[in-house]
Amino acid sequence: MRIGIQTTHLSPEVAQALAVFDNVCLAIYIVEAALKLIAWHGDYFRNGWNDFDFTIVVLCCIPTGIIPFPVQVARVLRVLRVFRVLRLVSMFREMRIIIEALGRAIPGVAWTALLLIVIYYVFAVIGTNMFGEAFPEWFGDLGKSFYTLFQVMTLESWSMGISRPVMEVFPWAWVYFVPFVIISAFVIVNIIVGVVDQTHRQAEDEDLEERSKREGLSPDDELLKQIAQLKEQVERVDALVSLQVEQRRQDQRSAEKAEPEA
Repeated sequence: MRIGIQTTHLSPEVAQALAVFDNVCLAIYIVEAALKLIAWHGDYFRNGWNDFDFTIVVLCCIPTGIIPFPVQVARVLRVLRVFRVLRLVSMFREMRIIIEALGRAIPGVAWTALLLIVIYYVFAVIGTNMFGEAFPEWFGDLGKSFYTLFQVMTLESWSMGISRPVMEVFPWAWVYFVPFVIISAFVIVNIIVGVVDQTHRQAEDEDLEERSKREGLSPDDELLKQIAQLKEQVERVDALVSLQVEQRRQDQRSAEKAEPEA
């Protein structure tokens, strides 16, 4: 936070106060890491989040002003302290769930990303062969075509900046751009849906695990408890349906008795 605030013009008093506050926060992080190392011993580094926190603390403790680094290297090491903000990720459960879900979703998403690369390659080859001579800055070679397609996929000035100028020379070029935008958007949406679904499942699994620990139940006991609750809900619905059916029968009988009297 201090590095971010220092990008603005501050008075010497405010800068000094920020430096003190920054050192206090760093001291708290160091004490926390030391206490965890003492309490957990060798198990400390078996937790990925502990490794993450420890790396951030080490980066913050690099003495950029004492070690004779070149100016450029010292500047980079000083800027690396901004990664201290990333410790917020390990402090909040919701953020941890998102990061862990992203990690677990990577294997499944990788195949979708591979499909996207294949789509890119096909359209890049077509674009290079069709538009390369007329628009070498966009489709001059395969690399330029890949970058142009990436810009088109992100919808960054793709219509007025790329597709319409190309369509002025090649009126049929919409047949190339529109399908690519639709297909790439569909693939990206599937990737996002996959990550969101994985995040939801991860949150449910953690909630179930915490509830089981809190109530002293094993995973099997928790499953049996949920099955019993589901069975109870089904029985309630069945009772309501039976009650409605009986009410309709009574109404029908009343209507049949009223017809002869009329």
